[in-house]
Amino acid sequence: MRDAVIVDAVRTPFGRRDGSLSHWHPVDLAAETLTALVDRTGIDPAVIDDVIMGCVMQVGEQGTNIARNAVLAAEWPEQIPGTTVDRQCGSSQQAVHFAAQGVMAGAYDVVVASGVEVMTRIPMGASTADGRYGFPFGPSVSSRYADRGGLVPQGESAEMIADRWEITREEMDAYGLRSQQRAATATDEGRFEREIIAVSGDDGDAVVRDGGIRDTSAEALARLAPSFRSEAQGGRVTAGNASQITDGAASVLIMASTRAEELGLTPRARFVDFAVVGDDPQLMLTANIPATRRVLERAGLTLDDIDRFEVNEAFASAVIAWLREVGSAEPALIDRVNVNGGAIALGHPLGASGTRLVATLVNELERIDGRYGLQVMCEGGGMANALILERIDA
Repeated sequence: MRDAVIVDAVRTPFGRRDGSLSHWHPVDLAAETLTALVDRTGIDPAVIDDVIMGCVMQVGEQGTNIARNAVLAAEWPEQIPGTTVDRQCGSSQQAVHFAAQGVMAGAYDVVVASGVEVMTRIPMGASTADGRYGFPFGPSVSSRYADRGGLVPQGESAEMIADRWEITREEMDAYGLRSQQRAATATDEGRFEREIIAVSGDDGDAVVRDGGIRDTSAEALARLAPSFRSEAQGGRVTAGNASQITDGAASVLIMASTRAEELGLTPRARFVDFAVVGDDPQLMLTANIPATRRVLERAGLTLDDIDRFEVNEAFASAVIAWLREVGSAEPALIDRVNVNGGAIALGHPLGASGTRLVATLVNELERIDGRYGLQVMCEGGGMANALILERIDA
């Protein structure tokens, strides 16, 4: 089986809702990352076999196969196809998996995995059209979970995780503060500079920094009202310990190592192994635990072998539960997890987060001269994707 390698990975800055990127049409924003890959690597786009793009709300401006539309918007040859993937929050991580697996199987030589979500313009839930055409969970799914109270929104799932693992509001807020502080430090030290491409803001000036990072404190976070359960109901999930609604796009150039050599390109990382699992759809956000265990087992690696972990911060409770289960015998594991902050600070443009995490992980492994990185994302419906990367020449 052939090696699949990452040649480059780029992303736009992530803009807060109604912020600097809200004027961008999602197709054009995604196209900016495709163009950047060509500009940075010098690759002829005509050699690209396919573009696989993650996007969750595939309706309106994000409908009708946004991957193909982005290819055309980037003015790439019309012969390049594109397809759009929905695995909820892990959509673009799944795009990365499909792209790399296609290369390893010999179906592709060169492929781009991308992701985009402009949540200001296409908000969460838009694809259900307010129930005009019915709802996605049919009678059989609903009846299957009726005796447990039925399926619930993600915010309630995050609260249920806090219940089960006895995670306090203070612990969740402390994790949210850590994310903000780590992201601010990473930004100030220029750790994101190699992955972020400049795009025009709503005022016409170039945007080069993520818009969700906050100068906050434990006291300020403690004053935020719960978002899903009331305080009387014991609500702990707030805007300060959950991911932000965000606009953004990211793309990864993936190819066979032999093809990279032929094209005179220098690979930055190779794919080691992958996992995708399902778990309880009511808790919804816990599949990152078995996904991590499975990908480590498949790769024949242990936690000690992994230099950096990127665990998507959909909610602080989901990451804390992951830490308690996966790192139960290694309390210091958190020191290798999301060291540059995560979605609580940077934002979570649903379809783009998987490819953003790849870009951040590759750059972080290079920064510390690390060898292995593990990335995992919990996903709507009770699923998770996990992958392990190895830095080239580590």
